[in-house]
Amino acid sequence: MGMSVTISAAGAQDAEQILKLQYLCYQSEAELYGDYSIEPLTQTLEGLRSELSTGYALVARLGGEVVASVRGRVDESGTGRIDKLIVHPRMQRHGLGGRLLNAIEAHFAARLAAKRFQLFTGHRSESNLRLYRKHGYATIGAESVSARLSLITLEKEAAPQEFVASA
Repeated sequence: MGMSVTISAAGAQDAEQILKLQYLCYQSEAELYGDYSIEPLTQTLEGLRSELSTGYALVARLGGEVVASVRGRVDESGTGRIDKLIVHPRMQRHGLGGRLLNAIEAHFAARLAAKRFQLFTGHRSESNLRLYRKHGYATIGAESVSARLSLITLEKEAAPQEFVASA
């Protein structure tokens, strides 16, 4: 019988595995844009630890191995800013990215009263764009970062929370 993937909140103890996975996952993005100096490939362990201590992160584990992660925060305007959704290449195309996206949105909406969610990806990252659009995100802007890269910003409104009255 195979192991199942579990999703849980990330802790400081997960930082090294997340950083190694991030480095692996962003290789294809760097190749796509011909730029290996992108922030996910240059982030330090201390930088990631700092990010984890000020925001919220989830990890997906297969046994003891972190095979996917997502992180973000909710800003003062109520926008859940979702960042660095990564899935190990061997685990891609099995719905894990969508599960993590749904889980972080649910956390931000229920616990931090997020009103909307926002994320970004590179203009050539078709599989990312497809995933985000499938989950209800729409393009709200684009910013040219370099001659090779434009960042596409996508957003969606949080679903209204359903309240159940108790007797």
